[in-house]
Amino acid sequence: MAALICGSLAFDTITTFPGHFAQQILPEQVHILNVSFLVPTLRREFGGCAGNIAYTLAALGGEPLVMAAIGQDGQGYLERLRSWGASTEFVHSVADSYTAQAIIITDQDNNQITAFHPGAMQSAHEIAVPIRSDIKLAIISPDGRDAMLLHAAQLAAARVPFIFDPGQQLPLFDGAELRAFVNQASWVAVNDYEARMLCERTGQTLESLSRTGLLGIVVTLGAQGCEVWRQGARSALAGVAAREVLDPTGCGDAFRAALLYGLERGWPLERCAALGNRIGALKIACRGGQNHKLDEINLEV
Repeated sequence: MAALICGSLAFDTITTFPGHFAQQILPEQVHILNVSFLVPTLRREFGGCAGNIAYTLAALGGEPLVMAAIGQDGQGYLERLRSWGASTEFVHSVADSYTAQAIIITDQDNNQITAFHPGAMQSAHEIAVPIRSDIKLAIISPDGRDAMLLHAAQLAAARVPFIFDPGQQLPLFDGAELRAFVNQASWVAVNDYEARMLCERTGQTLESLSRTGLLGIVVTLGAQGCEVWRQGARSALAGVAAREVLDPTGCGDAFRAALLYGLERGWPLERCAALGNRIGALKIACRGGQNHKLDEINLEV
């Protein structure tokens, strides 16, 4: 069974600031903000939500089918996807654009400041959701605005259940658009900040949203674990202690891969989320979004 992963492929330039943003940014001076961070370390990693999700899903033994756009510099990413055995049939190359780029600065408290150039991602709406009998599940992860709207509508029309994972793109949509996403989706996955924004813009609570026909809402809470909302009822799942906290980049994507893996197999949503907590703890102990290993994960738990 293939899981269709709609989202971004990007290159991440990851730097670390050996201090605290809160000590560098003066709240009373934000109207004339002019801040420079010395970042002694720098790495370039494969990233993007679709790529990160596909990496973990492939490592779990799933079959990721990536639908995304790359630029003229994206050949190396295609080769990387193929090295996992992932299909690149629905990865669209845009000749006059660069692949999306994220420049990420992380401080000692694991706060992050990110600058993002969408590049080829802005052409992702040119790819149509494939009609394939083996696609039983999908995810709409952060992508070009038009692509997210179009692909959600196409998946709903094809009656393919999908997770709506708006991520950092959530502010691009108004209340009516977000309500439409929720009505089309089978599940919603957000972090706690995104959950608050989703509620503000739709004018609903998580309790009421979870009663709208969704099969569940998952709210990730970092080290504190996550919440699962189903039919107005909330379940809290404790976090899993990481052996080391090195880099939060891609933790949410790793969690969402676990949701896909479990949902493909008919697991209860709570079991899927519990696996996500365990994989997130493994990911945060590794730098980059696609370098963690899952050898120690027991999928029978």
